[in-house]
Amino acid sequence: MNMHLDLFVGGNSPDADRSGTDVRPLAAIMMVQTPLRQSDNSLHPDTANSSASVPTSVRDWLNALAQRIIAGDRINREEALKLTQIEGQDNILLLCEAADQVRQACCGNTVDLCSIVNIKSGSCSENCGFCAQSAHHPGKDSPIYGLKSPEEILAQAKAADAAGAKRFCLVSQGRGPKYQSPKSTEFEQILETVQRIISETGIKPCCALGEVTPEQAQALKEAGVTRYNHNLEASENFFPEIVTTHRWRDRVETIKHLKAAGIQACTGGILGMGETWEDRVDLALALRELEVESVPLNLLNPRQGTPLGEQTKLDPYQALKAIAIFRLILPEQIIRYAGGREAVMGELQALGLKAGINAMLIGHYLTTLGQPPEHDHAMLESLCLTGGEAPLPGEHQSQQV
Repeated sequence: MNMHLDLFVGGNSPDADRSGTDVRPLAAIMMVQTPLRQSDNSLHPDTANSSASVPTSVRDWLNALAQRIIAGDRINREEALKLTQIEGQDNILLLCEAADQVRQACCGNTVDLCSIVNIKSGSCSENCGFCAQSAHHPGKDSPIYGLKSPEEILAQAKAADAAGAKRFCLVSQGRGPKYQSPKSTEFEQILETVQRIISETGIKPCCALGEVTPEQAQALKEAGVTRYNHNLEASENFFPEIVTTHRWRDRVETIKHLKAAGIQACTGGILGMGETWEDRVDLALALRELEVESVPLNLLNPRQGTPLGEQTKLDPYQALKAIAIFRLILPEQIIRYAGGREAVMGELQALGLKAGINAMLIGHYLTTLGQPPEHDHAMLESLCLTGGEAPLPGEHQSQQV
């Protein structure tokens, strides 16, 4: 990573509060960085201009909004759409500052760390336009293999544990166990592997297997799965633009089955697929309505050979803006940096953690490589944040009372 992490304020800085948290405005943090190089993201070296030129009314409006949210108010769709009208890097940094206030007050300074493993890859029956594993449009060099052995998955779980991850998610291609052949024993094999991870490691297993029935959700719960990833991917309105082999409502149904079984929902989406700001707001509001606990935000890293393979990467400041708006709509949720953060954010990765993010995937992704976990730990340390398990919605503020 090219950012000079030591240029962020540490715990011994006069600008840190007693907890070691950097309390300077985000724009001020940007100013002490070395000039950014011109990159694939078309960043400009002068992006760290002081926010002093921003009208006080914008700053006051965002600070007041943050305090309302911290006090328990929740913004509506109209207010959220007004936030999407914020433009210009100075104003976006102020938006990030407001989101960071909310993150600190509602979630604290622990960043939830997890890792994932692709336990079965390629030849997927679904036609998700962003995914290189689809049989409809296999991405270039995307691996294809059957279900990994319990021993191989267990070894990767132990490696993730050693790297500092607190959760380890078993991810499989396909529409889900709900549609597996009656003769298939893969779901049962996965349940047995989950139980071995619990008994033989210190990491918590999660799953992302696709759609499940109520009975399968209960079986996952009994095996020890406490969190399940099943993304909505996009708003209900935009979803048919990227997937036609199943419906958005099918995904919602699975999330409800999981929550009814007592399993936490890790449910988010992908930014940068061509959706509008209205779509992004509607996705965040749908997640709030479903009361999901964890929200992974993927930033599209286009895969060659897929329908979205030529999509332009999201501008990093637009990604920061989206992250901040998600935090203001979802003040207590665990909001997670997921796939694409290195490719899209580049040298600005750390700013996402000052814009509302309080969780991140560490290590590699499903079909792309991530940066070494030690780089992520160094980034957290430079920001006076602690890797671990973030509190569930409502837990942090209740502990402060």
